[in-house]
This record gives sequence, structure tokens and C-alpha cells, in this order.
Amino acid sequence: MFRKLPADLTPTEESPGLRVKAATKHSRSQGDYVCGGCGAEDHANGNADVKALVDDYTAHHGPAHRGSR
Repeated sequence: MFRKLPADLTPTEESPGLRVKAATKHSRSQGDYVCGGCGAEDHANGNADVKALVDDYTAHHGPAHRGSR
């Protein structure tokens, strides 16, 4: 059995993190993040912009803040 995932996985201040949704034939890829370390947030649409968002989050936010504690 698979567990049921929450309906909305968009990061919030109460639940920070990174969310990436792949493109389909009817929609573009999307991404959001909220940093639990500094509170920064961002949103992107389209493959290139979502990749840049993930790179920014990885280099400067979520994992970067966890590594400094």
C-alpha cells in the first residue's frame, strides 16, 4: 500500500522546503521554496527557471543553512 500524500505540498513558513513539479503536455514545470534558515522564498515556471531555482536553493538556502548549524 502507498500512503496518501497531502493535497498541497507547497512549502510554507511552518513547513519550509523545496517543491518541484514536472511539466506535462498541458503545463510548464513549476517550483517553489521557502527557506527554514532565513525565511527566503521564491517561485519559478519553466524548465530553465526551475533549474535555476533549485540551484539557488541548494547553494544558498535549505542545505546551506543546515550545514552551518
